Parts: sequence; structure tokens; C-alpha cells
Amino acid sequence: MSRIAKYPVTIPNGVNVNIVGSMITVKGSKGELSHDVHPLVKVEHEDNELKTTVNNNSKLAKALSGTTRALLQNLVTGVSEGFERKLNIVGVGYRAAVSGKVLNLTLGFSHPVEFQIPEGITIETPTQTEIIIKGSDKQQVGQVAANIRRYRQPEPYKGKGVRYSDERIIRKEAKKS
Repeated sequence: MSRIAKYPVTIPNGVNVNIVGSMITVKGSKGELSHDVHPLVKVEHEDNELKTTVNNNSKLAKALSGTTRALLQNLVTGVSEGFERKLNIVGVGYRAAVSGKVLNLTLGFSHPVEFQIPEGITIETPTQTEIIIKGSDKQQVGQVAANIRRYRQPEPYKGKGVRYSDERIIRKEAKKS
């Protein structure tokens, strides 16, 4: 078994777990998420813990047990606390604003970029150069952040563009004549 799969997932108060066959549904204050478990992995609900075990000792089953445990931990954390990702916009005239279910971005193009906010995601813009993405599904929050970043990735000479708040851009030196 993988080292990660040895540790149980603790379920906090206010979170309900329902296992029907291979489908696991987790409900909490932030919403409801479900995951279909691979047949090589078995999940057991005991007391306030979820434990993953393998059905056979194949290499794939051992790897999937650790992955399943990590995904279950993300489900439980998502419905109880939620996930958030911060983006910063760097550049003269670059800004962002939320209006309804649309994120309006001005990123130096000849036209404004309109990003449709998907269901289950909330986006806030406390300042014009800061975007905060929140949601209960970790994968969806990360994908939305990556899609917004893709509109104008940070360039290495001036560092202009959309970047993660914890991202470090390695700058290049300009050509000398």
C-alpha cells in the first residue's frame, strides 16, 4: 500500500459521508461532492474516519489507493472549508472586474476579455489587480485559475501578465546593444 493511503481521512463535525457501491457522496456546509472509486480500491467508513485498502496487491492498486485517499481528503476539505486561489495582474492598464456571472479582464488586447464564471465557483475582485477564486471542488478551482492565467501568461522580461499570488517569475535580462 502507498504511504499516503495508510493514514485515514478524518471527517469533521457537520460533514456527512454516504457510500453506495463504489460511489462516495460527501455533504457539508459548502455543498455536496461525489467521487466514483476505482474497483481495485475499497473504502471503509468507521467512526469518523474513511480508510482506503487495496483489493489485490498489484502495483496499480497500490498507487490508486494513495490517489483515492488524497481525493477523499480533498472532498472532505472542500465541503467543510472550501478552496481558494489568488491571482495577481501585473501591467499598466491591466485590470479585472466582476459583473454578475462574468469576469471582465482588460489585458492589453484590442478588446476586453469576458470570462464566464462556471457553476460552483465564486470570483471576487477586492482590487482591480487581484482576483480571488473560491469553490468547494479543488480541481475546478485550479482549472478556472489556470484558464484565467492562460489569457495573458507572465512574460519573462517585464513580468507583465496574470500570475498566481505565490508564483515567482524568473526575469531575463534585456539585450544590450
